[in-house]
Amino acid sequence: MKFTRIYTGPDEQSYFEEGVHTLENAPIGKITAPIGVENILFGELDEDIKEIGWHNPPVPQYVIMLEGSMEIEIGDGTKRVFNVGDIVLAEDTTGQGHNTRGSKGKNKYLVMPLK
Repeated sequence: MKFTRIYTGPDEQSYFEEGVHTLENAPIGKITAPIGVENILFGELDEDIKEIGWHNPPVPQYVIMLEGSMEIEIGDGTKRVFNVGDIVLAEDTTGQGHNTRGSKGKNKYLVMPLK
């Protein structure tokens, strides 16, 4: 299962990196090994908020888009758009962080902070 990791480099800038969780055979198809999460949060970006600004996640966390899309910008100006079903592992808890912009309409997401 593919995901995009955002992490802090030695220069305190955030970077994108592609990752893959290995899927193994299971009675219902294929599944990954368990990943420990602290809790699960559902979120919705208000329609009038177009940009969150530069920030760091409080802890490493998975974010899965449920509705709409979000654009994430990292330190060198690179931008990526994440759509429904996309998985982001935000681990840039230090440094400059990243900037997030929502699309028009509702932007709903699931956040799972890691243990």
